[in-house]
Amino acid sequence: MLREQDLGHRIVVRRRVGVRGGRPVYSDALGELVELTETHLTLTTRQGRLRVPIAEVHRAKRVPAARRPTAAAMVELELAADEAWPAPVRDRLGDWLLRAADGWTGRANSALPVGDPDRPLPAALDAVERWYAGHSQPAMVNTPLPLAAPVGAELDRRGWGSRPPVLVQTAPLATLVQPAPADPGGVVGAASPVVELAAAPSAEWLAVAAGRKGGLPDAARHVLTAVDQIRFAHVYVDGALVGVGRGTVTGRGRWLGLCLIEVLPAARRQGHAARLIRALAGWAVDAGATDAFLQVEQSNAGAVALYRRMGFTTHHTYLTRVAPH
Repeated sequence: MLREQDLGHRIVVRRRVGVRGGRPVYSDALGELVELTETHLTLTTRQGRLRVPIAEVHRAKRVPAARRPTAAAMVELELAADEAWPAPVRDRLGDWLLRAADGWTGRANSALPVGDPDRPLPAALDAVERWYAGHSQPAMVNTPLPLAAPVGAELDRRGWGSRPPVLVQTAPLATLVQPAPADPGGVVGAASPVVELAAAPSAEWLAVAAGRKGGLPDAARHVLTAVDQIRFAHVYVDGALVGVGRGTVTGRGRWLGLCLIEVLPAARRQGHAARLIRALAGWAVDAGATDAFLQVEQSNAGAVALYRRMGFTTHHTYLTRVAPH
């Protein structure tokens, strides 16, 4: 059967739909898993959303994606994501990127092995280990898959560990700026939410980000702000900040990068995350961008379901690999 780790992936479900001649009749459905509970699973198919009671499921499993992105498409998106999350300390190993930010977030403190490192793979990884040792940090490598599968295999041989899988998801901006449906779980009589975009984060915005990321060292402020085209989204209700988000336009102006979409616990399930995303998408469209991307842990079922409802699909995945102690 399926698990939460399968959310956002393509699956096939065989379900019982009746009985004929004393024998069960089955029907197959193929699509992307967007919700999984103890009683139901929901997938998006070419015909629309399909909600299947678990009691009717005879068999269900993950299947390969219909089409894998090309290597060039993966490199383009990974480089746009790197621009959107710029580490203050950077170096190159051939085409590979080496990044450090005082340990703040895995993305800003890992090597990005895309392109040619100008040396055999084992020697390249030896150089990565020396570089991070020289910066007094544990060596980490961000491996986009399947692009960096050979790197991952070599790291397996070296006994490197792995952080949870991350989905890199994309959507056309035209989809994200669609009018919002009625807010789920809205509070009767509550004031209308207001979304404001700013070129710099407010003190309140930074406080929310610090709470989510475990503090904001100086390197973090560089990562958060050192992008030419950037907006910090704030959503207010009755003058109180209830949610934040960050958007950047990188990748030669094509890509809106969404991150730190965070709604305070008391204000969740009221549509605020979708509001933040739509506001940032509208700004990016005005800036000339055409597509959006985000990165979400595969195990974050609530966020994966939200992004799926808004039109995001999984482009590829990555693993952050960590050297053994």
